Amino acid sequence: MKWEGNRESDNVEDRRGGGGFGGRSIGLGTIAIALVASYFFGINPLTVIDMMSGGGQVAPVQQDPSAPPANDAESRFVRTVLADTEDTWTTLFKQGGASYAPPTLVLFAGRTPTACGTGQSASGPFYCPADQKVYIDLSFFQVMRERFQVDSEFAQAYVIAHEIGHHIQHLTGVDEQARRAQSRMSQAQANAVSVRVELQADCYAGVWAHHADRARGIIEQGDVEGALRAATAIGDDALQRQSQGHVVPDSFTHGSSAQRQRWFSIGLKSGQLEECDTFKAAQL
Repeated sequence: MKWEGNRESDNVEDRRGGGGFGGRSIGLGTIAIALVASYFFGINPLTVIDMMSGGGQVAPVQQDPSAPPANDAESRFVRTVLADTEDTWTTLFKQGGASYAPPTLVLFAGRTPTACGTGQSASGPFYCPADQKVYIDLSFFQVMRERFQVDSEFAQAYVIAHEIGHHIQHLTGVDEQARRAQSRMSQAQANAVSVRVELQADCYAGVWAHHADRARGIIEQGDVEGALRAATAIGDDALQRQSQGHVVPDSFTHGSSAQRQRWFSIGLKSGQLEECDTFKAAQL
């Protein structure tokens, strides 16, 4: 993936190195096991976070405003990808007659306070609509490499773009509509809605990649295959098969490997938000 030298976003809050609370990073083995468990039991990561924190609001982290941003390669990569999503979605929203309000991306290690409860590395990257921030412990990318055998910068960008997709859903009201619908449903029905929410975010990640590549030529040979391998590795069926050897479709909350691949590909090929309406799709 071609990213070095491109614009870096200022909308990154770096809480690593003791900026959060608790100070301890969770081991990679624990993160990987918890990721599988989260998918297997069909629990939304935000629900896991809320349970861990007791469901309360947590005071924001106090940071030194004079501290320079981290300049390691991983944080520069994240800032560059975030800037690319900002440029892409600003243009697309403008074309639709709207203004794009970009989210803040928070880098943390171990755990950190959020408006959705305590953010944990074990939950993987997530978006909190209450504070409109994306939270990422960069050790997740190491989990991708070591446990899921996905070593691709473009796959990492896909993960970030997927979470930005949830921000797009928040700005357009999709997430709130989904939550209201789920409150009147059985668990299996609510899970099915969650799958459509997640697949739409995958599609939006593809839309970003389509336009970013057309504008800035970021995609290199093998990049798309890397993103599709990531989608395969984190499909509900793959994670359930890995955790217990069989699949329980009614407990899916993110979609199967094939579904995640398909909807990312739809966004990538079309570049059209209208093609990402998973809620009206007869077949996922």
